[in-house]
This record gives sequence, C-alpha cells and structure tokens, in this order.
Amino acid sequence: MTPDLPDPRNQKIQVHVGGRLVPREQATVSVFDSSVQGGDAVWEGLRVYDGKVFRLEQHLDRLEASAKAMAFAHVPSREEVKRALFDTLRANDMRDGAHVRLTLTRGPKVTSGMSPKWNRSDSCLIVLAEWKAPVYGAGGLRLVTSAIRRNPPQCVDSKIHHNNLINNILAKIEAEHAGVDDALMLDVDGFLSETNATNVFLVRKGELSTPTADSCLPGITRATVLGLAREHEIPTSERRITLSEVYAADEMFTTGTMGELAAVVRCDGRTIGDGAVGPVTRRLSELYGELTRTLGTPLPA
Repeated sequence: MTPDLPDPRNQKIQVHVGGRLVPREQATVSVFDSSVQGGDAVWEGLRVYDGKVFRLEQHLDRLEASAKAMAFAHVPSREEVKRALFDTLRANDMRDGAHVRLTLTRGPKVTSGMSPKWNRSDSCLIVLAEWKAPVYGAGGLRLVTSAIRRNPPQCVDSKIHHNNLINNILAKIEAEHAGVDDALMLDVDGFLSETNATNVFLVRKGELSTPTADSCLPGITRATVLGLAREHEIPTSERRITLSEVYAADEMFTTGTMGELAAVVRCDGRTIGDGAVGPVTRRLSELYGELTRTLGTPLPA
C-alpha cells in the first residue's frame, strides 16, 4: 500500500542516484553504501525560486568542504554536481516551489566495516528534488529545550555538514513527545546552540543576536540574514547566549533553507515577546523574500 505523501506530486518524481535518473520507487542505494553502514555522507539542502537555485555556489562550497574534511577520495566536480542537479529539476519540471536534498556518500564498500579502505568505487551522488513549501507555517513555532547537547568541535565539528544526525533526531523525538514543533539545543557548556533543524536568532531592545558558530552549523540562511541585518543597520552580534535570555527576548526566530525565517512564539512554556511575529522578524523576512526573488543561479532553459 502506498502511503499518503505530504504533496501527491512527489509520487511521480525522478531521482538522480549514482549517475542516473530513476523513478522514485527505484531510487535506492546498496546495503553496502557508506551512508547505510555508518551515516558516512555529507549533504546540502537547496531551494528553487522562480527558475533559480538560491545560494547554489555557497552550498556547493560547503558540500566540497565537508567532503574534504571527511577525507572523501572521490568527489565529483562542481560541474558534474550542477549537471546532475539541473537534469533532475528538468526531468521533474521543477522551476519554483521545490526543495532539493543533495547527498554525497563515500560510496559502496566491498565488505561491511568502518574503514574507508573498503571503499573502492566512486562516491555516490544523490539528487532528491521534491515539491515542498517552507516547512513552518505562519502561526509561529513552539520549542522545548532538549536534554541532548549539540556536539562541540572536540567531538564532531558542526561545520561538517554530515549525515550522522542522531543527536538532532533524538532532540526532535523529545520535541514531538512534548507536543511542540522543534527542540532547542544547548552546547555542552549550557549556552544556546541551535534547534534540531535550524539556526536561531533573538531580538532584545532592537538588537539582533545569534550564537557563535562553534557548536552549531554556520548556516547559509543564517549568513544571509546576518548580511541583511548589517546592510540595513540593524545592530547585530554573534555571541554566547544563555537560556534565560531566550525567555526574556522580545522576539525569536529560526533560519534555514527548509523553513526560511520562522518566528518562535513559545519556548519551554514561556511566551516569547507578545507571542506574535515581531517587527524585526517581519522586516528581515520581507528582505529575505525580496532576495530570493532577485538572486540565484538560473536554471538552464
């Protein structure tokens, strides 16, 4: 029995796996693939707006950096990745309202095990494009602080955008058990890091702040918002933030490719600000929306 999909159009999508386009039901990897064996893969999330891929070059920069940090021996060229991406979008006739998950695994092993010496083939590139609107609605997010801590650099550097997401998944499970949208994650010293899926920002007395990117992913949407704030003379800082500052914030919002900018209205049972989308959040959301309509890598005709 075919399960119901969030968007029925995704039932008929074509997926690029290991060099070829196949129907959704045939989009599989080997049980010997490194992503199956140990989450040994890196990934990026992209969004398509009005015939353009937003911040494509920055995402490919991070994909390459992550693969290099993971010591991948075989990495496709940037042009090969772009070709696979554009072929997939063309095959699905996607030019707007689509989200793409690019995954690069270390490839299949000749026998199960941790060592990359068993990887004797090329890496495996997966391009999964879906019809998907931003995942958060306009009503505002509710968060709960997770007991799961975000990895510090001395454990696993969060600047590596890897597929081993167990920390994040466990935090998400906590959020769902608490009946809220997402989980707020702290670092091992108890300072604010990010949510299980997004970066976070606070606004207090007109000043915007976000955690330093030590135990959180330095997100591309995060960087875009920081740039917009500085360009439009919104006082901004990157610093260590405590949980009590979250509770006292006038505004709070999250950033990410999947959800763009989303206001947080409650955290740990406390109402953030007046419990509605605040003026700074609204202004930055508008600026971000304008940017997505004007910037991006055009899809080939």
